[in-house]
Amino acid sequence: MIQIREPQHWQDYELIDSGNFQKLERFGQYILSRPEPQAVWDPALPLSEWNKADAVFIKEKSKSGESGDRGKWQLKPGMPDRWFVNYQYKGMKISFRLALTGFKHVGLFPEQAENWNFLYDHLKAVTNMHQPKVLNLFAYTGGASLAACAAGADVTHVDSVKPVLNWANENMQSSGLQNIRWVLEDAMKFVKREVKRGRIYQGIILDPPAYGRGPTGEKWVLEEGINELMQHCASLLESKNAFFILNLYSMGLSALVAEGLTRSLFKPHISPEYGELYKADHSGRKLPLGVFCRFSSGT
Repeated sequence: MIQIREPQHWQDYELIDSGNFQKLERFGQYILSRPEPQAVWDPALPLSEWNKADAVFIKEKSKSGESGDRGKWQLKPGMPDRWFVNYQYKGMKISFRLALTGFKHVGLFPEQAENWNFLYDHLKAVTNMHQPKVLNLFAYTGGASLAACAAGADVTHVDSVKPVLNWANENMQSSGLQNIRWVLEDAMKFVKREVKRGRIYQGIILDPPAYGRGPTGEKWVLEEGINELMQHCASLLESKNAFFILNLYSMGLSALVAEGLTRSLFKPHISPEYGELYKADHSGRKLPLGVFCRFSSGT
């Protein structure tokens, strides 16, 4: 069965409106307007509400005249370039330092809170038996790493961009956590090496982009590399008391692809849940923000 999930428990985030390929969001006390390719409908709120945004992302034109991924932020007076938001679920209290980047991102994907809750619940149920080892690949600024660490796990956080690792480290410190292992490495190279070493993890989070580059120029194309990468992940994952989370953001891939990959590579009796992550704006329209597949295995 396909599950569609909306993250709950957010106090410092809300999707106010969406439409005309834009989304209007609140992060803490600040309102942002930025591009969203799947917001194909008209905005529900009048322009006067959108004009209240403290920061608006404007795409830059490429040499061919087309809008690219890069751009600049237009800021109102008093809008900082950095600020913090918090997230709380049960005993998990984590903090994120946000920033306005040249690629419209701010260092946080709020829809992933649903997966943070999932892994936190699983880890809290097993940490009384041992300290689980968790691997977070393409880990970005570390939301899943923070959630796993808050649940008592031994976390290895892998990303290929050094400034992003430093950013994740700031988030760990602001959350009052410690001892996450930071690895600057290409994800494929890292998992191949871990398989050779015979390493085993009780949790793996896989959050690959559509395209990317490793720290020494390694090329990543999702459709070309995801099957091999997940094969190695299957070799690294413990067969009992373990969990696996896969997120896909490419607009061309459905949740059925994520589910098919997972079923084909992990043991046949798993029962993954899969579907879309979304956030509803104030008018009730559900904005899709990626697909997922995940499972947890019992004893």
